[in-house]
Amino acid sequence: MFGLIKTWKALEAKGIMGINRRNADYVLKYNRRHLYPIVDDKIITKERAIEAGIHVPEMYGIITTEKEIERLDEIIGGRNDFVIKPAQGAGGDGIMVIADRFEGRFKTVSGKIISHEEIEHQISSILTGLYSLGGHRDRALIEYRVTPDPIFKSISYEGVPDIRIIVLMGYPVMAMLRLPTRQSNGKANLHQGAIGVGVDLATGVTLKGTWLNAKITKHPDTTNAVDGVQLPNWNGFMKLAAGCYELCGLGYIGVDMVLDEDKGPLILELNARPGLNIQIANDCGLTLRTHAVEARLAELQEQGVVETAEERVRFAQELFGHVHPAEI
Repeated sequence: MFGLIKTWKALEAKGIMGINRRNADYVLKYNRRHLYPIVDDKIITKERAIEAGIHVPEMYGIITTEKEIERLDEIIGGRNDFVIKPAQGAGGDGIMVIADRFEGRFKTVSGKIISHEEIEHQISSILTGLYSLGGHRDRALIEYRVTPDPIFKSISYEGVPDIRIIVLMGYPVMAMLRLPTRQSNGKANLHQGAIGVGVDLATGVTLKGTWLNAKITKHPDTTNAVDGVQLPNWNGFMKLAAGCYELCGLGYIGVDMVLDEDKGPLILELNARPGLNIQIANDCGLTLRTHAVEARLAELQEQGVVETAEERVRFAQELFGHVHPAEI
């Protein structure tokens, strides 16, 4: 028991945030319950983002009832690739990624050949709430399939890598790149076996990674180093993440973004209860950073000042970056 207490005190000294602290001091404190539907429903998130002029993957259509499944061909038209998602899904469950057609059938991103009927069955399962938060009836979203920027080819296995940035009251506090693996079936979800790689907030250069809660330096499938990669348009990602505070009104969120080969940075979804593995990926605790932001907010409140998204990004990069922007 003494050893456990000693270990926990050591973690607290490093600013490691546990799930109880995250829930009590941040999720419950900064996220008003009535705003949750904005981030828990991907369709509402997408509609709000479009209204705000924020780039998201194009929405091809929505299926709400079993009868509307008949509209599938009309929605996808002659497209060879698309993505089907549960509007209220979590953790990547229920997502079907179609990469191509093959002799009257469809080919998933992993190369599996499936029939039209199998896609219809998947949509039906989504509608019943099989993948939704709380098991409630859901809607199926059919949207543009992101084509990852070529920079990820050497450090990712199939699928689409994404970037998560934790944002407190509009201030980015920590970031990581999530890389699909063979074990995660090409999905960028850590609990399914994807890799989390820390990202320097100041520069957008990747740090060391974590895979299955162990620290790593190379991708298990490509064997290429995951650290030292410069992510393109990093300031664009940071400003997008910071601006999501105004978009949804929630004070503590995880902003998930992708880098499309043609369309650039796109918002994928928002999360009101972001996980804590990002701390392992960055070899750094969240608490020291969130306390710094709260101190900043208290100081600005006394002065009667509210910072813009650009100013919030600049503050975060100067305080939390491993390399100061001026040194780049």
